[in-house]
Amino acid sequence: MLFSYFLSYNLGIMADTLCHNPLWRKMSYLCRNEMEMNILTKYTTLKLLLVSIISAVFIIYPNTAFLPWELGFIKGAARTNHLIFFGVRYIFFCILIFSLIKINLQKFTIQSFGKRFLYNALITAVGYGIFVAINVLFYAKASHFGSILLFQFFVVCFLCTFMGHIYQMYTIQRKREQEIEQLKMENLQSRYDALMNQINPHFFFNSLNGLTSLIRKKNDENTLNYVSKMSDVFRYILQSDRKGLVTLEEELEFVKAFFYMMEVRFANKLEFKVEVNSEMMSRNLPVLSVLPLIENVVVHNRIDSEHKMVVSIRVNEQSELVMSNPVYPKLKPADTNGTGLMNLNKRFSLLMNKQIRIEDKGDSFNVYLPLT
Repeated sequence: MLFSYFLSYNLGIMADTLCHNPLWRKMSYLCRNEMEMNILTKYTTLKLLLVSIISAVFIIYPNTAFLPWELGFIKGAARTNHLIFFGVRYIFFCILIFSLIKINLQKFTIQSFGKRFLYNALITAVGYGIFVAINVLFYAKASHFGSILLFQFFVVCFLCTFMGHIYQMYTIQRKREQEIEQLKMENLQSRYDALMNQINPHFFFNSLNGLTSLIRKKNDENTLNYVSKMSDVFRYILQSDRKGLVTLEEELEFVKAFFYMMEVRFANKLEFKVEVNSEMMSRNLPVLSVLPLIENVVVHNRIDSEHKMVVSIRVNEQSELVMSNPVYPKLKPADTNGTGLMNLNKRFSLLMNKQIRIEDKGDSFNVYLPLT
């Protein structure tokens, strides 16, 4: 009955927490927004217009250079008409370049430079046709439409094609980089989840052994206290899916409840001494860092009336959480796959880019966990 209560209670917590991992939500949200963000938003109409005006100045530079010389041969109304034609030509190139750049940046997704150039040439040819028709209608001299205008045609096409092609290549590269980053984050989260999932079953089955022992002794009060502490510990483990790093204070608060379970399980033959300065409580470390260390002590050592286990937890001068215990090797090698400390080291590497240190002196065993 107690087991059924415990199992149903914690399964409810599990259902509430498995789909609420803020670390994953945050990474996915940032990556998704970056992928969906249209990079064109930084190209405002004003900026495009400014680029077009400056580009048009360079395009009509040959006309500008010849303008004083041409005006020297033209007098009267023809001079005014020539100046108007020069202004119309400049405005035409401003509009044409602005339109082509905008189309290349916002409409064309063509990766082939040749096809992009062809499309730009067709659009430019239509624009040229309208320009020539208007000017012939209002200004009949055909001498204004010579080789320079043809040269400018190809310059405009090449310039806009080149800008569009470079921008397309940049966009593709950015998208690929973002996809790679997204895959890296997904891989990181998957690896972290896999490591966390290896902790939960390991703790769960060991704790059930202690609960089974109490039930057999028919000590209802101790059994209920044990279930209560077990629920607190298991709740913390389930909620750890929402966290990556926690403060040392949070971790040690969790450990206190776990200590009770271990003391009950080993009939006070397992003792914990925690000596941590209050100033270090705000330091961070991966969630559930201490649990596998305690489990490691229990799995690999004899703990009985002749081998009382005293586990010391402190912070050294290098800002490392140090867990030390004497070594009382079991007569029979422990039935374990040896992944506890390996998984802990991987979590430190993934979340903090740091490594834990292990020191086996033969008669004592020390593990050093870096804090940030």
